[in-house]
Amino acid sequence: MNFWSFVSQNRLEIASLTAEHLWIVSIATLLAIVVGVPLGVLITRKPALRKPVIAIANIIQTIPSLALFGFLLPAPWIGERAGRLAILALMLYSLLPMIRNTYAGIAGVDRAIIEAARAMGLTDWQLLYKVELPLAASVILAGIRIAVVISIGLATIAAAIGAGGLGELIFRGLTMVNNAVILAGAIPAAIMALLADVLIGWLEERFAPPREA
Repeated sequence: MNFWSFVSQNRLEIASLTAEHLWIVSIATLLAIVVGVPLGVLITRKPALRKPVIAIANIIQTIPSLALFGFLLPAPWIGERAGRLAILALMLYSLLPMIRNTYAGIAGVDRAIIEAARAMGLTDWQLLYKVELPLAASVILAGIRIAVVISIGLATIAAAIGAGGLGELIFRGLTMVNNAVILAGAIPAAIMALLADVLIGWLEERFAPPREA
């Protein structure tokens, strides 16, 4: 059976697994934003925490993905559903680009702008959400862009623990030694990653600060 025949006969399953894949990546990315962006902001306010926070995120990033899934399996608080474990693992992998880019974006804001805002009487909170975050938005989005593209690829490995997604087709194809089945999982994942990269890249450009003439 060739690739197109397999896709035609299994289009509903492929669509379902694609939706499941997108769901896992979306939830993991959302959780990473909720955790990573505040941590990035925190280390701009507490410089002493910068090295340990980034070091922990770096260590998580160096753990092989399948090994991380294995480490998390015994954790009872995650629950029995493999999807939850996959979401947690992808969230952990996404933290490093979120934290680093949030920190770099805020730290890169022109100090003259910061001083002018403080001279106008802005509180630290007002300074953050009215000045620093808007100016750092494109850099933060670049971190989200990296995290999403990486997560889409890593989510295929989640099928090894029964979490679903397009990885199911890839692992099934490997077991059957059938390239058509492998491609039916790999091609939609690659297309999803490319579309996410283009879309977030467009948002990144839209939120970039205007350049001086």
